[in-house]
Formats: sequence, C-alpha cells, structure tokens
Amino acid sequence: MGTVIMHNVVSVDGFIADGNDDVGPLHDWYFSGDTPITEGDDQQYDHSGAGSRFRVSKASAQYVRPMWESIGTIVMGRNLFDLVNGWEGRPPAGDHVVVVSHRPKPEGWHPEASYHFVDDVRAAIDKAQELAGERTIAVNAGEVGGQILAAGLVDEVAMDVVPVVFGSGKRYFGSIDGQLLLEDPHVVIQGDRVLHLRFKVRR
Repeated sequence: MGTVIMHNVVSVDGFIADGNDDVGPLHDWYFSGDTPITEGDDQQYDHSGAGSRFRVSKASAQYVRPMWESIGTIVMGRNLFDLVNGWEGRPPAGDHVVVVSHRPKPEGWHPEASYHFVDDVRAAIDKAQELAGERTIAVNAGEVGGQILAAGLVDEVAMDVVPVVFGSGKRYFGSIDGQLLLEDPHVVIQGDRVLHLRFKVRR
C-alpha cells in the first residue's frame, strides 16, 4: 500500500489559514521563483484560469516535483472542497480525490472527475488506498487530517513552513487531543521563504 502523508503549507505558529480561511502569504513561495514544478510545460498544475504558473526556487522544485508526482490520491475535508470547488475536478496532483463529508457530492458536479465522498476517516483512507495502489496518499492538514492522524492512519507528516505568524486561525493539526510523537525530520530543505520538513510518525 502507498504511504499516507499528511501535508500542508503552514505558518511558523502552526496555522494553515486564518479564521476566515484566508491563507495570506502562505502560498507566495509557489509563485516567486524561476523554476517550474514540472520539467516542461506545467500546464497540468495550472488550475487558476488566469494563466499563473507554479514557479518556485530550484531547491523547492527538486523537493516538490517528485513528491507531487508520487501522489495517487488526495484526501480532503468538505470545507476545503467547498472553498476551492474541488479544484473544478482537476486536483493539483494525483488522479483521484476522496472527500470526507456527511453530505454527498453536489448533484451534477463534474461527473467525469474521480472524486469519492465518504463520511468516515477510516473509510476515506481505505478508499484512497484502493484508488492509489502503491502510490502516495496525500492527506490535507486541518480538522480531517488531524482526525486521520489521531486514528493512527498517517505514516508521515510533511510541512512547508513559511516565515509568518498568524496568531490564530485554522490549525495544521486541527483540534487533535493529546500528544503524538514524530521521529526526527528525515527531510529538511530550505527554499526561498519556505522550509520543507518531513517527519515519520513514531509507532
């Protein structure tokens, strides 16, 4: 089965957005470099409709590119799905998306897209593993990600840490209760205005 990685861009004080779901400068590094995330034309990752492309520092590209290419399935919560309208059926990485939600997929919404709605975090990971095979499952951080981590279903935690302090907002680990130990980081890469970290979850 594929590795389950909980991942998000995060402020140094642990927030993935403010209280209004505004990410502020957290994603600026995606557009401030001179290296496209893909080797050639990175149109496949351009879902803005405005022609803006992901261009990052060389160090970040060497980290992000293979990570994104390894992803088979993304697991996200309903709040993020609604905020981005499911990336209009074209996820930024991977071929499939599993949405944890007590509400069904909106009627008529992009029937061609491989998006699957389930109401339980364990069912979400089971479905994601089925779809991804040996490829990576990327779990978006936040409330749903924290629940999946607390259930013991996450193998690694990946954080793109941006040097900004939010003070309050949506927490990377959601409202997780209690302590969980991670191993020492096995990936530490400094980009421009971002620090990429990856930790294995201690079993």
